[in-house]
Amino acid sequence: MVRRPWGKDDIELSILGMGGIVVKDLEQSEANRIVAATFERGVNYFDVAPSYGDAEEKLGPALEPYRKEVFLACKTAERDSDEAERELERSLKRLRTDHFDLYQLHGLASGEEVDRAFQPGGAMETLEAARREGKARFLGFSAHSVEAAVEALNRFEFDSVLFPFNFVCWYGGFGSKVMDAAEQRKAARLALKSMARGPWSSDERRHSKCWYEPFEDPEMAELAFRWTLSQDVTAAVSTGQHQLLPMMLDIADRFRPVTTEEEQRLHEMAKGLTPIFP
Repeated sequence: MVRRPWGKDDIELSILGMGGIVVKDLEQSEANRIVAATFERGVNYFDVAPSYGDAEEKLGPALEPYRKEVFLACKTAERDSDEAERELERSLKRLRTDHFDLYQLHGLASGEEVDRAFQPGGAMETLEAARREGKARFLGFSAHSVEAAVEALNRFEFDSVLFPFNFVCWYGGFGSKVMDAAEQRKAARLALKSMARGPWSSDERRHSKCWYEPFEDPEMAELAFRWTLSQDVTAAVSTGQHQLLPMMLDIADRFRPVTTEEEQRLHEMAKGLTPIFP
């Protein structure tokens, strides 16, 4: 699988990262099988969070044989230092590691949340301490808000931003400001929600681990994923549904940038779709 520069310490990441939520609620033997198969396909970037149910507890044992060969990212949704520290230590224990390659503020949703994380006694104190103590090599954040992402990038020299770089959202005006701000600050760009078609059209979700409706038609799924990988990103994290992971692995293996004609087609298509982030 193609790898791209992370931007620090000559690190290169597979263009597809495995979202740890994939192993949520699976038997440990199945989680072990999926992680082993994914690693063997060339994936060296894994991302997880405490809020993904039992994903940390399943991913830890499954990833343990490969830990020294992968880039492991984790997150905290806590905004206060003490709570963030407790969550960090619990995540390290569950994931059977003494450090994370990347530790992130999870899901920044507003400027107010950024303020809370950076105020005295805020979660950033824990992140910076983790880096000093060798418990985190790099620091980043994820966000579903342009305002929050740009504000966070203005506040601190983060190593990366994990953000929904998705064609439906992008052509609706959501994402380009974050991309520009991250590029200016030399923060690596990591992508979320690459295959999101839009909100579920009914209360009945076909995929319990996807809060949005993903593209499942093979042609459209490939176009959507290739669009994201054609942007200035290092890697894109997989959807949470384990049934869709093999398709994403195949697409990543044969990745080629979208053509001008394909981009025009996606631009037109986006006009008739509802973005998950307007």
